[in-house]
Amino acid sequence: MRIDLPIGWVVALNVAGWPVIQFGLAWLFIRMPEGWFDPPDPGRWEQGGRLYERLFGIKRWKDRLPDAASWSGVGFAKARLAGLDPQYLHRFTRETWRGELCHWSALGLAPLFFLWNPLWADLVMLSYAVAANLPCILAQRYNRLRFQRLLARRS
Repeated sequence: MRIDLPIGWVVALNVAGWPVIQFGLAWLFIRMPEGWFDPPDPGRWEQGGRLYERLFGIKRWKDRLPDAASWSGVGFAKARLAGLDPQYLHRFTRETWRGELCHWSALGLAPLFFLWNPLWADLVMLSYAVAANLPCILAQRYNRLRFQRLLARRS
């Protein structure tokens, strides 16, 4: 069921909606206990991250993604690896899972925009959601798989 709104409201909701969703989810996820984010075992199909290297060329672009924790000072910064201590690497893998789930949640909220947008704008909103969140999801998964591999080698 589509809600008919004046165009000004539609534009305002579309422009303000995504930052509110992204930052609101980040705020919520940062406040959740770290213990809630035990990452799942890696899928064999991911080949320890090599799938992401071959299929998406992830090594070429993952370092260009923004890390809100690095520039906001809130949360766990994941832009740079700060050490190889197993405890730190375990924490890092948990934080990649937290980040991945946060981005999946944002992607899952894209249909909210379908309530007030015409079909063509639904497609624009969905395209934005995928473009803004999927690269981050892939990078989180890739990094987590690499750290899990490293931890397995060290133990």
